[in-house]
Amino acid sequence: MITAPGESGVQQVAPPEAVPGDVVVDVRRAGVCGTDAEFHSGEMQYLHDGHAAFPIRIGHEWAGVVSAVGEGVDRGWLGRRVTGDTMLGCGVCRRCRSGRQHVCGARTELGIRGGRPGALAEQVAVPASSLQALPDSVDDALGALVEPGGNALRAVRGAGVRPGDAVLVLGPGTIGLLVAMFARAAGARVHLMGRDPASLEFARGLGFDGVWTRDSLPDEPWDAVVDASNAPELPALAVDLVEPGGRVVWVGLAGSPSLVDTRTVALKDVTAVGVLSASGGLAGTIEAYAAGRVDPRPLVSAVVGLDQVSAVLAGARPRGAGPGPKTHVDLLRQGDGG
Repeated sequence: MITAPGESGVQQVAPPEAVPGDVVVDVRRAGVCGTDAEFHSGEMQYLHDGHAAFPIRIGHEWAGVVSAVGEGVDRGWLGRRVTGDTMLGCGVCRRCRSGRQHVCGARTELGIRGGRPGALAEQVAVPASSLQALPDSVDDALGALVEPGGNALRAVRGAGVRPGDAVLVLGPGTIGLLVAMFARAAGARVHLMGRDPASLEFARGLGFDGVWTRDSLPDEPWDAVVDASNAPELPALAVDLVEPGGRVVWVGLAGSPSLVDTRTVALKDVTAVGVLSASGGLAGTIEAYAAGRVDPRPLVSAVVGLDQVSAVLAGARPRGAGPGPKTHVDLLRQGDGG
């Protein structure tokens, strides 16, 4: 639970109930996301827009086992390994009825928006309609990487990636590296641009040879540029770098407004795409993980217990952590003080 900026800890709370239409999931693995860290720092925009308030129970990247079902839910879900969508629409508005529940104006977001408790807990309640079943070939670590993977897959789809395309990804964090993995699986020639030497070296270790800083970036005709960073100047740079007639995708969010010259967008005949959430990309991500076309497990640098999450949110790296950008929480692990 985050109770105020910079204040968080493990609390005992009432167990969730499987109300009609919902299931209760015993969470096995959950990821700590940059959004969670923004809540911890108090910078998350939803706090300022009134869409979220403290205290908040975070966690929206998860995998677990259904342990209870509510009225109206198929009992066949009991005992199944699952993950689920973060974006939970009202189900009745025009957007929800057309399959765009992720932009429903009345949506809640698991562990993020509207007071819906998240999955950094031993149990979480979610609508059965949001569930995605996990096959045996997708373990708990992969299951907790489905949500970020869905964002990345939707970004690659938005970029219209074809075999042989030159794709540039801005920002080698979790989402950027996942975008690079999915683009590579689609047959693209993938390059990444970043600033931190350690993250660039980690990207090279994942088999990406085209890893650059802004100063060393080669003058290539980029068919697509995906901005997966949080730097306010990079959305405009993406438009400047992409080939005329190419595609730009913005999946990262800066903490301050970004300025893009729409004259450049028009005169270069650029297709620009914004991506919000993994909705629509979850099933495809599970399929890619199950088939082994994308394996993001090297991105997980450490697996900690729930008692260590506050330190991670405050920026501490767990003892013995590897170079990857993602920390996972094992909800079956008791506190070990590590």
